[in-house]
Amino acid sequence: MTNEELIAALRDADAVKYGEFELSHGGTSDYYVDKYLFETDPHCLELIARAFAERVGEKKLAGVALGGVPLVAVTSVETGNPYVIARKQQKDYGTANLVEGRLTEGEEVVVLEDIATTGQSAADAVEALRDAGATVNRVLVVVDREEGATENLAEYDVELESLLTATELLDAE
Repeated sequence: MTNEELIAALRDADAVKYGEFELSHGGTSDYYVDKYLFETDPHCLELIARAFAERVGEKKLAGVALGGVPLVAVTSVETGNPYVIARKQQKDYGTANLVEGRLTEGEEVVVLEDIATTGQSAADAVEALRDAGATVNRVLVVVDREEGATENLAEYDVELESLLTATELLDAE
C-alpha cells in the first residue's frame, strides 16, 4: 500500500475536516482527522490493517481504548497475532483491569493507536502495559499530527512510527 492510497481513502471517508476544532489535550486546530469516520469505513480499515501488518512482525498487539480497538482487531485478523486492550482507566466492576486480554510477563507488545498529537494516551497505555508485565518499545499510529508525540514517547523509551504525518495528509490536496 502506498501513502497515496491511504490518503485517498481517508479523504474519501471524509475523515479530514477543516475549521476550528478543540483537541483532546485542550489545544485548538484548523483541521481535524475524524478517527470515527475512518475507523468505521471498511476500505480504510483494510488498508490500515495491511499497513500495520507489514510493520508489526509476530509481536503481540495492544490497542488503546477506544480508538485503537478497531485498528488492533483488524490487524490481529490480518496477521493472526493476538492482542490486548489498554484501557484509559480502570472500571470499578468485574476484573477492574487496565489491560484486558492475555498477557505474559516479559511479552513484547506493539501498541496501535489512531492519531497521535502529544502522544500522552499512547504513553499512558505503554505505562499500563509495562505495569502489567509487557515489554513495549514501539507505538504505531495512523496519523502523527507532529505536535510533540515523538518527543513525548521518547521520554518513555518508545519509538513512534506513523503510517502518515499531518504534513503528508494535508499537503496531498
